[in-house]
Order: sequence, then C-alpha cells, then structure tokens
Amino acid sequence: MQARQRISLVAGVMLVIALALLSIAYGSTVIPVRDVLNAFAHAAGLSDLDTTIPIERIVVDLRLPRVILAICVGAGLGIVGAMLQTVTRNDLADPFLFGLSSGAAAGAVSVISIFGDRFGIWTLPIAAFCGGMLAAIIVLLLVRRVQGQGPERMILAGLAVSFLFAALTNYMVFSGDQRAAHSVLFWTLGGLGLARWENLPLALLGLTAILIHALYNHRNLDAFLAGENTAESLGVRVNRTRNTVFIVCAFSTAIFVSVAGVIGFVGLMIPHIARRFAGQLHAGLILTCAVLGATLILLSDLAARLLLAPQELPIGIVTSSVGAFFVVTLLLRKRSG
Repeated sequence: MQARQRISLVAGVMLVIALALLSIAYGSTVIPVRDVLNAFAHAAGLSDLDTTIPIERIVVDLRLPRVILAICVGAGLGIVGAMLQTVTRNDLADPFLFGLSSGAAAGAVSVISIFGDRFGIWTLPIAAFCGGMLAAIIVLLLVRRVQGQGPERMILAGLAVSFLFAALTNYMVFSGDQRAAHSVLFWTLGGLGLARWENLPLALLGLTAILIHALYNHRNLDAFLAGENTAESLGVRVNRTRNTVFIVCAFSTAIFVSVAGVIGFVGLMIPHIARRFAGQLHAGLILTCAVLGATLILLSDLAARLLLAPQELPIGIVTSSVGAFFVVTLLLRKRSG
C-alpha cells in the first residue's frame, strides 16, 4: 500500500471517529461532547466523575449502539458494492441489482404485516436473512438453469428476482394489516432505530464475513480487472470465484438489511469514490470502501435525525437523494469523456 493510500486511510478513520462523536452528541437531545466522554469513562469504570443517569443511558445504551451499527452497515455495504462491481464488470452493480435487498425486505415485511413476532425480537432479523438468502439461491439457480455463468446472465437473473420480490412485498403490504403500513414504509426505507447491544453481534458478523473474504481473495479480485480470459490464465477459477463472492455478499447483505432495513445506493456510490483515493487494486480499495461507507452512513444518519427534528427521517431517503445526484453526475462525466 502506497504512502498516499495510508494517509487517506488514517484521515478517513479520524473522520469516522469525529463523526461518531458528533452522532452521539447530536439528536433530539443535544449532549455536550465533554459529557459524552465523561459518560464513556464512567461506564467503563475509568472515571469517578458522576454523570446523570439519563445522559449515561442515552449515550451508552441508545446512541453508541446506533453508531456502531452505522459503521458496520456502511462499511459492509461499501465492500459488497466493490466486490459485485468487480466480479460482474458492471459499474452500477450493487445489492439492489441482484435482488438481495428486495428478498430481505420481503422477509421482513412478511413479519410486520402478516405473521407477527412469533419468535420475539429475533423474528424480523431471521425472516429478513432468510428472504435475502432465498433471493440469492434463486438467482444462482436461474443462472445455472440457462447454462450460463457470465455476469450478464447473473445481472438479468438478479433484476428478475428483484422485481419478483418487490411485487411480493407490495402485495403483502396491501393484503396485510393496514395499521402496520407506516412501520413497513419506514423499515423498507432503512433506519438505525433497531440498534441494540443484543443485535450488534449480528451486524459485526456480516461485516467480518465480507471483510475477511474480500481481503483473503484480493489477488483473485485483482485478476478480474484484466478480464476473465486473463484471470483464467492466471489460475483463477472465474465462475467459482464469482459465485462464491455472490453468496458471501448475499449473506452479509441479508444480515445488514435484517438489522437496518433497506439502505440504497451505498454499495453503488462508495466504490467509485474509493477508487479515486485507493486506485483499482483491492488490497487498499476494500479498506477504503469500508471507511468511506461508514462515513457516508454516519453523515446520512446525522442528517436524517436533524433535518426534521424531533421527527426522524428514514435514512434511505438521504442516501437515495445523494445517490440519484451521484448517478446523474457519473453519467454526465462518462458522456463528456
């Protein structure tokens, strides 16, 4: 990794830490940063300075888990987008394009509008995870059925599955309990309101799985940049690598959707921005995507809580607005180029 990349990563990590502190300090109740730090120290037993119980509870039990979840989801979705764009050779690839998010959303909506919390607080995450993995399995079965493993067929299969699960989700919204429609709408647009210490291990599992897989296979991913034929000549099993990447991306995406809802455009935008700092090679690109993804979600969550305070916007509204502007800018630049 070059010195410029290291400097960018260090600066990015410092920015994430600063945004995390701001995100904990600002919200419906503004807490001074000094009180935030005192609450951390008192909760860890490192300080005898007494903080009021409500402040410490807001900081430690409510906002800190939310910040950690934002970092996990943002970093994970950024890495997922980079890997999918590489193995499909498509600059617009992200979890939405392959039906992964739609499948997870359908599973969660089935719980909210029809079945209910039959297994307690874990019902919705389990249903969303199963929906995302089911979408991934259907895509892979469709690709194998037509006897083509190329990225074009995988993209078409993903689009078909995405529309299928989107239609199923809309049907369940209208046929289920209408009183749950507002909850469904907020959840399908994404949010970090479900962040609790109890479900953070799930988000950490999703991030760990995609990060370790990406770093372990970064040389194979680099080979894809030269084309499939060249990758094959270098000893990379292209079809197997692509399918494995897709399955791991589906696994992590399903986890992220199960705890944070559907947050769009992160996996599409972040890899393009990261390549300007880290270049094309994946050893540095993956880490840069993780840092930038966490930064984007922290900023978006902060904006979602402050724009209409005390009311909270779904975070997907913010990321979709930024993403739409980004895609238009990307298309105009390519056209002028």
